[in-house]
Amino acid sequence: MQYKYKGLTKEGKKAKGVIVAGSLNEAKQILKSKGIFYQSLEESNSSGAIFSNFKKRPMNGALMSAFSKELASYIDSGMTINTALKLMHNQHKNEKKYASFIEEVKKQLEEGKSLYVALNSQSVYELPDFFLQSINVSGQSGKMGEVLSTMGQFFSAQGEVKKQATNAMIYPAFIFLVAIGMTAFLISFVVPKITQIFEDTGQKLPWITQVVLGMSDFFIHNWMFILASLIAIVALFQFSFAKIKSFRKMIDSILLKMPIIGNIIQNYELGRFSYILSLMLNSGVSYAQAVQLASTTFNNRALKELFDGAATKVVEGNKLSVALYRTKGVSIKRNFMQSLALGEESSSVASILSSIAKLYNEENKDKIKVLLSLMEPFMMLFIGLIVGTIVLAMLLPIFSMSLGPKH
Repeated sequence: MQYKYKGLTKEGKKAKGVIVAGSLNEAKQILKSKGIFYQSLEESNSSGAIFSNFKKRPMNGALMSAFSKELASYIDSGMTINTALKLMHNQHKNEKKYASFIEEVKKQLEEGKSLYVALNSQSVYELPDFFLQSINVSGQSGKMGEVLSTMGQFFSAQGEVKKQATNAMIYPAFIFLVAIGMTAFLISFVVPKITQIFEDTGQKLPWITQVVLGMSDFFIHNWMFILASLIAIVALFQFSFAKIKSFRKMIDSILLKMPIIGNIIQNYELGRFSYILSLMLNSGVSYAQAVQLASTTFNNRALKELFDGAATKVVEGNKLSVALYRTKGVSIKRNFMQSLALGEESSSVASILSSIAKLYNEENKDKIKVLLSLMEPFMMLFIGLIVGTIVLAMLLPIFSMSLGPKH
């Protein structure tokens, strides 16, 4: 957070500006260390701060993992954070944006700020709140190296999951595009040539042939309109999904109810939530704060709203399992609810949720394999039906001509 201050220096000169701190007390300590006696100190929401945040871009998972692991290894070897960052900056000079990020953090540490404040106030990358809060607490408890190492493993694992999901969708997407391409080619170039034969004979055509010929004629004369409509629909969908919360929640809720896919999504979302909550609790973050921060990591809007509502009740003193049960929304997996309730009863939430995260990760690997094994024959059948229908529509009248009455 940024705090705006006005005050006097030790020499009696007026001083004002903006500082970054995790809390109001921390801001007071920073001013005291600089020898500034503040007259007013309040949280700042200036347009400059907003513009600074606007310029930031999220640091990708692979870079988050590399930064966390590298810094953890240096800290564990006995280096100070300042020395570790100097070494990292020299090693990554050719990576301009990343080097600039490290340089900003290093400079702020040299000014006496904590690593949490330095990471929070740098202007190059936007970092996840749960990561920053874990750094803040671990810095106070002396677990910095351990927490950074665990964070590195987490971001690395998340990167592997995304890579697997992307690779899994490449083949079905390719088959779908091939099917669309073949259909467009047959309707645009093959069917019109055969149509001429039917027009010359003047015979009555089967209904399936009439449908295919009608589609071919419509596509040839309106292909620009069809293409523009498809682009507009995709653009409108993307805009609505990104900007209209109710629309995104509706789509996300539908996805959660789909067979296999809904289970995979819920496993992924709950697994990530469980791992982050476990990680933050092990870092020393309070339970209520950890639940609030872990709830912000949901991509699925329906699950996010459910956990946001439950997190508010946890801050008021309720257990998360009870709050989720009482909050209306998506139906959460029973084994997650039971495990969470058991962890809260036995004060072992971190260890139980860590096991749940591993379980869901393994489950998803198996479910994705099953989904792919079902999708491959389905896509081949899809192509076969399209091509077969067009070929049948063209052959039926030809057969009827050859088998017709002889004069």
